[in-house]
Amino acid sequence: MGVTIEFLGHAGFVIDDGEHRLAIDPFLEGNPVALRKPLELQCSAIAVTHGHADHFGDVLTIAKARGATVYSSFEICNLLQEQGHTLVEPGNPGGRIEAPFGWVAFTQAFHSSSYEGRYMGQPMGVIAHIGGVTIYHLGDTALFGDLKLIGELYRPDVCMIPVGDRFTMGPEHGRLAGEWLRPRLAIPCHYGTWPLLVSDISAFAPEGVEVRAMEPGETITVEAAG
Repeated sequence: MGVTIEFLGHAGFVIDDGEHRLAIDPFLEGNPVALRKPLELQCSAIAVTHGHADHFGDVLTIAKARGATVYSSFEICNLLQEQGHTLVEPGNPGGRIEAPFGWVAFTQAFHSSSYEGRYMGQPMGVIAHIGGVTIYHLGDTALFGDLKLIGELYRPDVCMIPVGDRFTMGPEHGRLAGEWLRPRLAIPCHYGTWPLLVSDISAFAPEGVEVRAMEPGETITVEAAG
């Protein structure tokens, strides 16, 4: 077992276990580094960390086109239902949602969450267990001490860590997050997309953790732990 991970650009990813394809924060339209258009994306499920347009913006379009189930906050799921998409699985930090590919759980994140002026619930990180691999996308967040506890509880194999500074952790705080979480692989994200976000992430070098900075459209394979 294992998964293929594709980087969509900014903070978006697709995780493919050979049967299911889970997209996380698939922001494509208006993303200056994205190589795909929303209707080109194939997925059976979508996880959304929070309501900001650079994470949630294309979710409704993709979900309707693909008949994809959306896992997100109660408020985001309500908005999707109002817009005619009823395949939703709302949740909040602390619980677990069973899924056809495995399960999804949410963690806290220290950020904000709104869409076109509407409150979209608590911002979150998302943990997905798919293809025998546990993947933790931290969402947009500052560094916080409970990352150590999350690492102990879920023992993620792969972490997507925001390092662009200003709106999230910068590279130095991201390095600490990686060392606290101790995944096999850390993938930096949410950097360099626009001038406001830092592009030099050389300080993101968590000790004892493999780091893979991916280019948009690049894929990597991660095998399930033996």
